[in-house]
Amino acid sequence: MFELKRIAGGLAFLLSVLLIIPLPAIAIQWGPVKVAGREIWPGTNLRFPYGSETSFESAYLDAPVFVARGSRAGPALCITAGIHGDEINGTEIARRAFSWIDPTLLSGTVIVFPMVNAAGVRTGNRYMQDRRDLNREFPGRSNGSVTAIVANTLFTEIKRNCDYLVDLHTGSFSRSNHPQIRVTSKNPRALDIARHFGVGIIVLSNGPKGSIRREASDAGIPSIIYEAGEPSRFDLEQIAAGVRGIESLMDYLGMSESSNDLRVPESNIYTKTSWVRVPAGAGGYFFPTVELGQAVSKGDRLGTIIDPLTDRLTAIEASSSGEVIGMAAAQIVLSGYALVHLGVAHR
Repeated sequence: MFELKRIAGGLAFLLSVLLIIPLPAIAIQWGPVKVAGREIWPGTNLRFPYGSETSFESAYLDAPVFVARGSRAGPALCITAGIHGDEINGTEIARRAFSWIDPTLLSGTVIVFPMVNAAGVRTGNRYMQDRRDLNREFPGRSNGSVTAIVANTLFTEIKRNCDYLVDLHTGSFSRSNHPQIRVTSKNPRALDIARHFGVGIIVLSNGPKGSIRREASDAGIPSIIYEAGEPSRFDLEQIAAGVRGIESLMDYLGMSESSNDLRVPESNIYTKTSWVRVPAGAGGYFFPTVELGQAVSKGDRLGTIIDPLTDRLTAIEASSSGEVIGMAAAQIVLSGYALVHLGVAHR
């Protein structure tokens, strides 16, 4: 009996405390987020340059940052673009996706790094000014090259603030990619967000060592890459698909209120891909005869290479059946150059 009275007394005291102290004062607060030294409060957004110091090299760190802090608690979605400075499709996807966010209706936080390699975006240069590939330098080093410092600066923010990561890219070196998501097969949560991005093609791969997607995945952050289009060109259709994918992902994560159908979209999930390359000694003028997204069978002609000095023709044929998910534009090519990327095995 004494024990029951003691428990009842304790419950009565707790109830009196709850009645006296307002609930927000005893609950965990949804306060500001700190990104690159700036505080962004709930229900607001902010655009600002990352760096603030004045020095000869600081310009390479002075990339833009966009942050929207929702008025309600939720996950933090980070978006990176322009890691390769000539891949400008992603920079416009990032800009549009952020511009359409109303932070007063947002649950969670969206952090956008729209031009990671800002100098490269401005000059159309794929690589950093020290001629290194930024997407092979993550997680970077604070005492390394300019590229390593930029990688370290960004990766520190990613690890501190991001629950999910979407990295935006295009094809490289006059090659175009059919809209696709690349994701590791080792993280079910990452594969889940890849499917809900909804572009219909998913390529399973861990990604190269030093890439932001692989290093973030290894750090426990579900991460995907959206690949679409070619470098140095805006493709409005593929930009729109990228924006829709981000909005679909935000809906799935409960960050926005939407009447969209949240059923998992059907996707071809490729477990194996293959590049068809220029045969040894067969360089010349390449003219493709297939299109992105086209299904091909083994032996089908994908294009022709003409030697402009001898008029010799070399037929480029599919090494296996599959779907064309990436392809070189008509151009001059040399031995070993990657011409057509095929998705060849899916589940």
